[in-house]
Amino acid sequence: MSAINFTIEKTNIPTIIKFVSNAVLTRGSHEFNSVDEASSSPLTQKLFEFPFVKKIQISANFIAIEGIDNLNWELVQDDVKDFIQDFIADDLKTSEQQVMYQNNVLEIYMESTPNPNTMKFATNRLLAVNDATFLSKVEAEPSLLAQELFSFDFVNEVFISENYVSVTKSSTKEWDEIQTELRAYIKSFIESGKEILKENYSNTTSSDVYDFEALDETSKQIVAILDKYVKPAVASDGGNILFHSYDNESKVVSVILQGACNGCPSSTVTLKNGIEQMLKQMIPNKIETVKAING
Repeated sequence: MSAINFTIEKTNIPTIIKFVSNAVLTRGSHEFNSVDEASSSPLTQKLFEFPFVKKIQISANFIAIEGIDNLNWELVQDDVKDFIQDFIADDLKTSEQQVMYQNNVLEIYMESTPNPNTMKFATNRLLAVNDATFLSKVEAEPSLLAQELFSFDFVNEVFISENYVSVTKSSTKEWDEIQTELRAYIKSFIESGKEILKENYSNTTSSDVYDFEALDETSKQIVAILDKYVKPAVASDGGNILFHSYDNESKVVSVILQGACNGCPSSTVTLKNGIEQMLKQMIPNKIETVKAING
């Protein structure tokens, strides 16, 4: 088993920093708001012993930690990273609640999503460091796996994340007709050792849509809220959401939906009753409505 290492990654929220792993840490996403909530997680319990830690999220290949206000992460981030690496290296089994370490047997788990046309194929391997979404075979040049999946005439969209692939099908096929074939195909491709996604490629990050530093203060607040509260939830459902723009006059927030979120029948309800209400409460008098420009 190769060593599990972490790199430090800043976020758009100054109080939150990510420790990104070279291995899959978990299936799904887990959030802990206090040491009491972390009773099943020895690693998380220990992290809460740092006096500046407020909240911890463990996702597929990263641990995100929210620190206290005005914390200068640069003073402590290396110590936290070393602690995490040492904890895992000392006793892998201790942290098995979070860490799904790579082993010799590749496993593929099929998971349904809120979008009836999208299936999530989760694995116990790290597939990509960044996310990427593709709507056609021509678009999928950076990913051989996505290119080959588009050879199936019923595939409309492929979304690749750290440890899963979300496939959106056309309405001409039912999942019970094709899911076993797709699962076997994805498993065979991963086992072949072929490159899944070109190194460091991504078309699902906010920086691909806008320059964060050039945004007005309200837009920066919106991005921070989406990154902190919304993205982890939609990622667990096999999707992604990107901030696109904010109009100060109309107070309209435009977003881009990807993966399972794109075309999902419940996406409108989620935007209106979930994201829109959250933004209105957290940024009073600045938000009128939230709309998806591709949904």
